[in-house]
Order: sequence, then C-alpha cells, then structure tokens
Amino acid sequence: MSGGVDSSVAAALLADEGHEVVGLSMQLYDQQEGEARFGGCCSLDDLHDARRVAAAIGIPHYIVNFEQPFETHVIDNFVREYAAGRTPIPCAHCNSDVKFATLAERSVGLGAERVATGHYARLERDETSGRVRLRRGLDRSRDQSYFLFSLDQAQLAAAAFPIGHLEKTAVRAYARERGLPVADKPDSQEICFVPDQDYAGFLARRAPGIEQPGAIVDERGETIGRHGGVHRFTVGQRKGLGISTGAPLYVLELRPAEQQVVVGPKAALERTELTASAVNWIEPEPTARRRVEAQIRHRHTPAPATVSVLGSGHAQVVFDEPQLAITPGQAVVFYEGDVVVGGGWID
Repeated sequence: MSGGVDSSVAAALLADEGHEVVGLSMQLYDQQEGEARFGGCCSLDDLHDARRVAAAIGIPHYIVNFEQPFETHVIDNFVREYAAGRTPIPCAHCNSDVKFATLAERSVGLGAERVATGHYARLERDETSGRVRLRRGLDRSRDQSYFLFSLDQAQLAAAAFPIGHLEKTAVRAYARERGLPVADKPDSQEICFVPDQDYAGFLARRAPGIEQPGAIVDERGETIGRHGGVHRFTVGQRKGLGISTGAPLYVLELRPAEQQVVVGPKAALERTELTASAVNWIEPEPTARRRVEAQIRHRHTPAPATVSVLGSGHAQVVFDEPQLAITPGQAVVFYEGDVVVGGGWID
C-alpha cells in the first residue's frame, strides 16, 4: 500500500470480496534526510495515508523496512546505469527485485498466499500448461505491464492485480463510494527518490566523480560544443544541449569512456535493430525466431518485429520499420496482442 488510490482500492476490493487482507507499506529510504527531504511517492505522508486507508477498510497495516534492498537493487543500479551512459528504469527494478521478491518472501511469514498490488495489469492461468499469463491492463492509458516483464512464473503465480480489469475513472469512483480518504489524491508522476526531477544533481551527490566534462561531437566526430557530464543526457534528447545551430540536434549516442555526447539530426535516430540482455520469457522461450510487437519505451507504440534468441539471456530484435531513439538501459518488451511474451534490457 503506497498511499495512493490504486493500491488502496486494490486492498478494499479484496477485503470486500471476503479475503483476509493485511496491508503492507514499504519504507524505501531514510525519511528524515538526504533526497527524501523533497517528499514524493513513499514519503511519510504517503505512509500515513496508507495507514488511514487500512483503518477505513478495517484491515491491519504494517510498515516494512526495505531500505537496504531498495538501495542495492534500485538506487545503486540507477547510478551505475547513468554513469555507463545508459538510461535506467528504476520502477521495473523495484517491481521485480523489491516488491515481488523481497516483499513476497516477507509475506510468507505472515501466512499470505498472494502479494496484491495496484498495478494496471491482468493475470490468467493456462489450464493446459499451468503457466501464468501476464496481460495488459484493461485501461490502456494506464497499462503497467511494461514494468512487469521481468517477473518469473513463481512471482506471477504469487501475484494479484485486483484493479487490472478497471478503468482509472472506475477506480476513483469505487474509492469515493467506499469512503477512502485518498479517492481524489493526485497520482505520483516522479521517481520516488528523485521527486524534484534533478537527476544530474542526485547523481552528483551519489557519485561525485560522475561529473566529467567532455566534448559534444557531430556524426563525423568534430567537436561542436562542451558538456558537464554524459549523465546529463539520454538518447533522443533535444533540449538542454547548449548548442545553437540552424536545425534541431538530438543526442544520438553516449560514449562515457571518451566522455563524448554524439549529436545529429532526428533522422539519424532511426534504427531497425537492437540487442537485449537479461531477457526473461514469461511465455515459453522460442527455439529460434518469434514474431512479436516490441515496445521500447513505456509510452512507445509497440512495433512489429522479429525476436531471435541468442542464448545466455540475450536476444536480437529486428523491426519491420525503423524506430526512433532506441535507448540503452530501457526495456524492450515483447507482446502478442495484449499478452506479455517476455522482455529484456536494451544494450
């Protein structure tokens, strides 16, 4: 229970269906100092809201301290990825490595059979194979299946997404009808540990050596500007380059070893291929190639592609048509219709 309306309604729905529900909220970072001073998701106010909701529903509520696993699996990864010239997705790591790993283990001690969250996604079991299938949430504008691609079959079997079949408007309506105090609480839009959105400042505090100045170069390798660190940029970025030219320039590539930021025209962002590592297959792993719709960002429209298994958790994706700004560090998730086939991390 994060203190938001989605997880609050998930808990209320289960309780109203007659399940024995225990509310758990995760304390993910020091609430008194450091970056947490900005507030944001999972703040003290959010934990207080979660407790108020639990009282309104009539269920017990506990706060579990996950500062160490969150630091290790999410924050440290976030810093390493930016230092390596990649653009990470901390929410995906939080889901797989904290919520559905550490939290699932903790729930066993409470005698719980399922870990339910407020994600907009759906689950179903294949009666023939016994495998659990992950599907998009019914509300496509809120769908969060992209962030859940790395869950394995054991984690999916222990998961529940009570609001996955609802539209957001219906979730808020249910919260109002149920008298939940967070019915009209705004959704959190930022990364919880960088709520002021100053990624560069956060990274500089966490890794002081990351601020290495270097050259902004064009596609020919000629220097056309300077920068204060590759961690300040991401592939596809247009604003904030500090360069005045006759035509818009976009970040094409980051080269942290040389401290170079490569820029060029928008057309140069188009790519038809990518490779991915740490690939997880929710559906059975294909023996060779598989036709899918591949999604390279949360807000990207899935595009027809062919996935080839390379072995050792690697895969190659070849798109039918060029895609803009394929970004290392982001996830590529494979779909068949609304079913998540699998996914991996873009290299």
